[in-house]
Amino acid sequence: MSDQLPLFREVFYRRERRSVPLAREFTRKALADWGVYERTGDVLLCVSELATNALLHGVPPGRGFRLHLSMRRQGPLRIEVHDSGGGQPRVREPDDESGRGLLLVAVLADAWGVGRRDPGKVVWCEFAGVAGA
Repeated sequence: MSDQLPLFREVFYRRERRSVPLAREFTRKALADWGVYERTGDVLLCVSELATNALLHGVPPGRGFRLHLSMRRQGPLRIEVHDSGGGQPRVREPDDESGRGLLLVAVLADAWGVGRRDPGKVVWCEFAGVAGA
C-alpha cells in the first residue's frame, strides 16, 4: 500500500451504554490490524471519553454516533466522533462528578478540536508518532 493512502475504519453505534466498550474494542482491533502498538492505552482512553461525551451530551434520543479512525502509514492517527447534537464541546474545570473527559483528551492527544457537520458536530483528536506495520 502506498504511504499516501490512508487506512480507514468507521462504525455506527446507537445511544446505548454498551456502545462505549464496543467502540474501544473496535479501535483496539483496528490498531492491531494496522500494526499500531505505541500509545494504545492513550488512544483507547480518548476513544472512551469521546464516545461517552457523545452519548451524554451529543446524541439525541433515538439517534447514535459514528466513530471514524484514519491514519497514514507514518501517522498521525486521527479519531473522529460524529454526532447530531448541538453544543460546542470545550475543556472545562472538572468537579467531583464530571468534566474530565475533554481535559484528558487535551492532555493525552497531540491535537484535538471540534468541527461542524449538518446536523451536529465532529469531535476529533490526533496522535502523531504512531506508525503502522
